[in-house]
Amino acid sequence: MAPPPSLAGLQVGATAFPPSVKPPGSSNTLFLGGAGMRGLEIQGNFVKVTAIGVYLEDSAVPLLAVKWKGKTAEELSESVEFFRDIVTGPFEKFIQVIMILPLTGQQYSEKVSENCVFFWKSVGIYTDLEGKAIEQFIDVFKDQNFPPGASILFTQSPKGSLTTSFSKDASMPEATNAVIENKLLSETVLESIVGKHGVSPATKQSLAARLSQLLNGCK
Repeated sequence: MAPPPSLAGLQVGATAFPPSVKPPGSSNTLFLGGAGMRGLEIQGNFVKVTAIGVYLEDSAVPLLAVKWKGKTAEELSESVEFFRDIVTGPFEKFIQVIMILPLTGQQYSEKVSENCVFFWKSVGIYTDLEGKAIEQFIDVFKDQNFPPGASILFTQSPKGSLTTSFSKDASMPEATNAVIENKLLSETVLESIVGKHGVSPATKQSLAARLSQLLNGCK
């Protein structure tokens, strides 16, 4: 099912997210589920750090509609279970993280890893396999630097692989940098953005608003 034309691309600050993309490492074209800022409180000021776009495979719409059709954007935005169904759903997902402030690969990977390990330990699912996946994840980023406008790209397969790519701008690179075969890590990268303790409430609200439109128009 193709998304209706009413779902346009989104502008987040100076960053434009197109309505659809073909992610690195994928043969599918995914639609823009939602997008928003990620920021930090620094000395009482909200500082914008990254702009985040979350893309979904078309099959996400009928799959999510089974449980969530008829819900308002507000109901979806407040439901932890709704975002868990996006995170764990058997469809492809793609995340584009575009830098507003410069970050080193080490800064980025350590923060994401910290969020992942915190989540796994909180639900009692941290094992040696996840520990090894985190080591791989940190290793992929160790020599990277991301100036403003650069992108980190995650393609998430329903089978559980996490394909990581980098771009010096907002374009889609042909090449991929690494593939990590760990379903929990793949899911938790998205969980850390839109889950219960997700770092981007704006992206969650955008996903809820746009998916509510799609789900309620679903036959």
